[in-house]
Amino acid sequence: MSITVKLHVKHERLALVPTLRRLGDVYIRVITHSDTDPDASVFPFLVEHDDRAALEAALDEDSTVANYEGVDWTDGVGMYYIEHTSETKLISPVVTSVNGFMMKTETKGMGWLVRLLLPDRQALNTVWEYANDNDIALDIIEIYGTGGDVGERSYGLTDEQRVALTTAYRAGYFNEPRDISLSEVADEMGLSSTAMSGRLRRGVGNLIAATLDDTDVDE
Repeated sequence: MSITVKLHVKHERLALVPTLRRLGDVYIRVITHSDTDPDASVFPFLVEHDDRAALEAALDEDSTVANYEGVDWTDGVGMYYIEHTSETKLISPVVTSVNGFMMKTETKGMGWLVRLLLPDRQALNTVWEYANDNDIALDIIEIYGTGGDVGERSYGLTDEQRVALTTAYRAGYFNEPRDISLSEVADEMGLSSTAMSGRLRRGVGNLIAATLDDTDVDE
């Protein structure tokens, strides 16, 4: 079954990251287009910034930009075709190679917030491995089936975090007062207290990032 994945990617050589770092308050979104060539290096972008001259000065100095062409500029919003340098890190080639589709790609913090449509979880694993091999920080925020069923949502939790949170919740660890101690939950899971605490902490962090903090990804 196909899945939709929302993730955040960061690396100093991802497309236009130098421009993000230089300007700070710029917003950039990839304009969805039909090019499925995995070797494509030219993409259309929508850019929002108050100062066009400052933006284009940043693009001139951006090490991920080989060339750019302004198509339109109106009231602080411009459309540009931007060609990336060969050193630019992109995830679009691997997404295309697994027959996936980049539904929405926009800047968030000093990285990119991306929504992907992928044929299955194996395709997601391929994207994940590609990111790891290229030292790209990739945080999965949410995964859900194309039907949108809540039961399919993972909210970026690993299977181990989901089991740990579910076990602790059902045992009353999150009650006030608690019905069970951390060490008792850890014993039930066959983990040390330290490992159990870390798993719960990371799981809760992922849940917060996916459900409460979507507009404020760590910069």
